[in-house]
Amino acid sequence: MSPSQSPTPAAPRPIEIELKYRLREEAAGDRYLLSDDLGGFRPISPVRSTQLEDRYLDTADGALARAGFAARLRQTAKGTTVSVKSIARRGNGVHGATHRREELEGPADRTAGPQYWPHSDARSLILEQCGDAPLVELVTIRQLRRKRKLQFEDTVVEVSLDEVDAVARSRVVERFVELEVELVRGDEAALARIADVADADAKLTISTGSKLESALAALKATSGKKAKRGLVLPEAEDGGDGATEPPPQPEAATREAESEPAPESAAAAVTVEEVSSPDVHPPAPEATPRLPVPKTPGVLLDDHVAEAGRKVLRFHLARMLAKEAGTRDGSDPEELHDMRVATRRQRAAWRVFGSAFRGGRTRTYRRGLRDIASRLGAVRDLDVLLDAADDYRDGLPTAEQRALEPLLTGWRAHRADARRLLIRELDSDAYKRWLDDYSEFVRHDGLAVVPVSPTQPHRVRDTAGSQILAAYEGVRAYEPVLRWADVETLHELRIAGKWLRYTLEFSREALPADASMLIARVTALQDHLGLLNDANVTAGMARSFLVENAGGLSSLESAAIGRYLVSREREVARLRRTVGGPWRGVAGVSFRRALGRTIAGL
Repeated sequence: MSPSQSPTPAAPRPIEIELKYRLREEAAGDRYLLSDDLGGFRPISPVRSTQLEDRYLDTADGALARAGFAARLRQTAKGTTVSVKSIARRGNGVHGATHRREELEGPADRTAGPQYWPHSDARSLILEQCGDAPLVELVTIRQLRRKRKLQFEDTVVEVSLDEVDAVARSRVVERFVELEVELVRGDEAALARIADVADADAKLTISTGSKLESALAALKATSGKKAKRGLVLPEAEDGGDGATEPPPQPEAATREAESEPAPESAAAAVTVEEVSSPDVHPPAPEATPRLPVPKTPGVLLDDHVAEAGRKVLRFHLARMLAKEAGTRDGSDPEELHDMRVATRRQRAAWRVFGSAFRGGRTRTYRRGLRDIASRLGAVRDLDVLLDAADDYRDGLPTAEQRALEPLLTGWRAHRADARRLLIRELDSDAYKRWLDDYSEFVRHDGLAVVPVSPTQPHRVRDTAGSQILAAYEGVRAYEPVLRWADVETLHELRIAGKWLRYTLEFSREALPADASMLIARVTALQDHLGLLNDANVTAGMARSFLVENAGGLSSLESAAIGRYLVSREREVARLRRTVGGPWRGVAGVSFRRALGRTIAGL
């Protein structure tokens, strides 16, 4: 750079500008969310709702907080994002309720550290402040957000009503409802039109801090412990007289905190010990080192069937163990899903390769997989039900959304119970002993193998063809009854398709190129039948809930849950009618010819 040149100034960081109010009465928020005229602003979008779960992170010594930032991981259907926000400056905008803060956002990964995330300004800022120090979780904030966009002249705002649960150590430490009005585009001064209306409402009070600050203050107030280490959020700058009020505390928190003065601000010091997430369960001590996770099982045509099976079992056990920590943590449902898939693959591998092993020596391995798969499945099935229900509820009128809540609350309670049983299983001595023995079995060639003579079929190339054909015959057997098949029969077809898919996948590396097309078509049939089964299970559970709780539901709640039941039954009927498409992909001539070429290539 020549002396006459000057450095290019860095681009300013995006600024989030919003009004924030805490509700004294929950019903007061609907007047703002549903209003047809709010200080001259008129709605330009319908009310939409979504469930959010945010994990707030920092280093153990609070490096981000000391620099004036907070980092949030948010998981949605589109993926995981990280948001880094500066500590809000309140009152220096058009109104005392205005919060201004810099905000950076980028892609992230819940299972890896920031150094492995895709590049973004948010990631760069975290690495700049934290270096290689690992991030720990401060608190989890769950919220039902209902939002709507409004417009006045050229100014657009988003009004959101957030029902917030701040959760730490498996308990809700604070619960509140917050009204936010965020400037999307246009003139900041126009926010004063809404602020004037909100200020005159005795059922609202100006929010003095962020949701994170409120959560940390409540956590400290209810913990009854003094902070031992950093994790201190600096007090927000105030554009007024410099006074900063603590956020409102729930009655329970106030009572528990009577023996210890409340923090002077929501930016309270919190120990690492105190800031675990609601479902965090630290991994059990590992008696056996974790298995490395290779890219593929590495099955070859000339492998002994038993050792090919051992490769497959070792590969999927490694994947199962790699997902155990995330499953215990509970923050990302996909971790549990992946762990369950790995157990399913192992159980399928035992079906495909099991005859090559001594049954008496390996029975405990199969039984242990069955037990852990059952616990994982109980949680995952409810995750699927709840996700589908949230998708259905999104976009419904507010009254209809609320009327469905008893059903979802009941399902969430069942999920919480199933998760407790899962964690108990993972923590049990029996599971640890089983894992030690099973890990040794998959590591060492030759263990528990049934002896064979040199002339018996014992290589992959000798046996894979007959196994694939037998699995395909199990699928084709449903052809005569498919047109009239009931849901139970179609579920059995799904299981038969699953075995065909797994039989092909386990030997994929040793099979010709046609195998990829075969696996894709079987997967399409399996996915279609899986959606049908999910809809049928959901309908059955909704029906049972209505029968069991008929005396405790209002007419509005019964009607809303009944409509959801009907929608699931219609989805079952639709999927039954359309099963012919994916079925022809598996039963047609092109599939059979490709299957023949695949087997001939062995």
